Amino acid sequence: MTPPATRIDAVMTAVRAKITARTYLPGMRLPSVRAQARALQLSVSTIVEAYERLAAEGLIVARPGSGFYVIGPVAPLALAEMGPPRDRQVDPLWLARQSLEQDASVLKPGCGWLPDDWMYVDGIRRGLRHAARSSASALAGYATPLGLPPLRQLLARRLAGHGIDAAPEQIMLTESGSHAIDLICRFLLEPGDTVLIDDPCYFNFLALLKAHRVQVVGVPYTANGPDVAAFAAALEAHSPRLYITNSGIHNPTGAVLSPATAHRLLSLAEHSDLVIVEDDLFADFEHTPAPRLAAFDGLSRVIQVGSFSKTLSAAVRCGFIAARGDWIEQLADLKIATSFGGGRLAADILHTALTYSGYRRHVESIRTRLAVARAHTLARLAALGIRPWLVPQAGMLLWCHLPDGRDAATLARTCLADGVVLAPGNAFSPSLSAGGLLRFNAAQAQDPRIFDVLRRALRERPADARAVAGD
Repeated sequence: MTPPATRIDAVMTAVRAKITARTYLPGMRLPSVRAQARALQLSVSTIVEAYERLAAEGLIVARPGSGFYVIGPVAPLALAEMGPPRDRQVDPLWLARQSLEQDASVLKPGCGWLPDDWMYVDGIRRGLRHAARSSASALAGYATPLGLPPLRQLLARRLAGHGIDAAPEQIMLTESGSHAIDLICRFLLEPGDTVLIDDPCYFNFLALLKAHRVQVVGVPYTANGPDVAAFAAALEAHSPRLYITNSGIHNPTGAVLSPATAHRLLSLAEHSDLVIVEDDLFADFEHTPAPRLAAFDGLSRVIQVGSFSKTLSAAVRCGFIAARGDWIEQLADLKIATSFGGGRLAADILHTALTYSGYRRHVESIRTRLAVARAHTLARLAALGIRPWLVPQAGMLLWCHLPDGRDAATLARTCLADGVVLAPGNAFSPSLSAGGLLRFNAAQAQDPRIFDVLRRALRERPADARAVAGD
């Protein structure tokens, strides 16, 4: 991003950014020139000139004796321009686009999904054959508001395996896990509300919450779950409406929630208006199920969401929400209002794949392959001086420290030029405090070329070090 040429340009850029981010809405009065001058530590004349130029552009209007006001329609929602500015290598939206848009020749050890040939393709093919023989209504009609009843019954049994008592009527199918969280945010949040998330957290939580124009507060995440003291302090200081986290295997750290931390979190939530959303998309990778807040809570103030994009197929989109019955009724209305009918065909394909006996064997083989891949990847990274924040017991994710204070965004930029997409730590950190960490995907890190590229990039001396040495 090119810095503003003058102080007047800087003021104009700041005001335009707030209009774009909808912080300044049409009809809203801008801070007075004196207040703005104090806030930015600039002269009054600089602010006056900036405001006058913005008025000449037609963005604001002067009302004599009253001040300057925003005019025109609400700016189109530009997520990339909302919130504090980030280097593009650590912007969640940019990182997602790099992972999704690059062709097959690009290596993606920073992405968050299994390689295509690790997925349950045989089960999806079986589901497609079964669907092809279905009735015309199954192939062409709308789904019921809550979604395919046999799949919801199966999900109720699967949730029971984690100690979560949810009747099929308390489960609603969605288009994906992200769609599930988006519906919950629409249901419970207003712009300006506060949401707690882990620091670090799944980077798309940050992008999605931008769209809902809420205040995001990060809580440091530990090897046993969120820092309970920091969580309590955030509750006291911000009165948040939601806390969004991962069940089971945490993204990006690979940590699991301890029972003691789970009980303390629920005790704190009980004395507030906090609702907790657990995203449980990695459940099938666990060897031993970790505690679920929804199990301890009984779906009173905890909502469980999940999807099948990590073990079955990301192409056949289907997720779910499990919540108390009265909330499911209202969420179903919201689902109808925003998407009308759900994906009946996708749900039927996934139900067939999940109930076919091969799925259990597939999941067991994936757990074994991931254990081998984690050990292999950790050994290759250790040879480069890259060490894990912790050694996870399951899943594909490795949260790792870089050696010698190296900057992850700089390393990612260098490696991208050599066809390797990395995931810098600050893409996952609301506080931007993870600049020396990377998230690796062990399943996607089996190509030796990745480590050759990393080795070359790590040998390059950072620009500031060259300057100090006089190079």
